Amino acid sequence: MEKDGTSFCINSPQQTSVGLSQDGRSPYTGTKQFVPTTKRIAQFSEGHESKPNDKIVYVAGAFDLFHVGHLDFLEKASQYGDYLIVGIHSDPVVNRYKGSNYPIMNLHERVLSVLTNKYVSEVIIGAPYTVTMQMINDFKIDAVCHGMTPILPDVDGSDPYEIPKEIGIFHRIDSSNDLTSDMIVQRIIRNKFLFEERNKKKEAKEVYIENMIRKQ
Repeated sequence: MEKDGTSFCINSPQQTSVGLSQDGRSPYTGTKQFVPTTKRIAQFSEGHESKPNDKIVYVAGAFDLFHVGHLDFLEKASQYGDYLIVGIHSDPVVNRYKGSNYPIMNLHERVLSVLTNKYVSEVIIGAPYTVTMQMINDFKIDAVCHGMTPILPDVDGSDPYEIPKEIGIFHRIDSSNDLTSDMIVQRIIRNKFLFEERNKKKEAKEVYIENMIRKQ
C-alpha cells in the first residue's frame, strides 16, 4: 500500500474495497484504482448539514460519465426541497442492471464527480438499490425523485421505489434532456470507428503514391 497524503494506491493482493478486485483493479473498468480518503472527499463536498426545517430530497443512480443530462436532472430534483442527497450505486450494482462493461467510471470517481455539482448537498456512497423505510427515516427524506429512464426491478423482482410510492413521496422528473451515458459511449465508439476508417484510407493512399513514385 502506498500513501500519497490524500489517497491510497492498492497494490497488495490482500487489500480489497467496494468495487475492487483483490489486486486493486476494478473488475468492471479493469484499471488500477485510487481509494479516496475522507480528506479527499471533503475537498469536493459542500460541507454543510441540513437544517431542522429543511425538506430533504433523495435521488439515486449510477451517475456514470457525469454529463449535462445529470446536471439538468439534479437541478430539477433540487427544486423539490432544500437539501439534496444523492445515492450512488456501487460498481457491482450498476453492472447488474446496466450489464456489459458498465460502469465506465468506478464508484469513487463517480462520487467525486457528483460532489462537484452545486445542487448536491450530500452523497451516499454505495447506496442500496431499493429505497427502504429505514433509509427514509434515517435520512428524514421528504421526497424521492427519479428521472424518465426505466426503473428496473431489484434482484428479488421488487420495485425499488415501492415504499416511496406507497407513502406518496415519489416523483418522476422530466429534465427535458434525454442524454444518457449509453449515448456518450456509442458516440465514442462510432467516432473511433470513423477515425480508424479515415486513417486506413489515408494510409492506403500514401502507400499507393509511394509505390507510384518508386515506379518512375
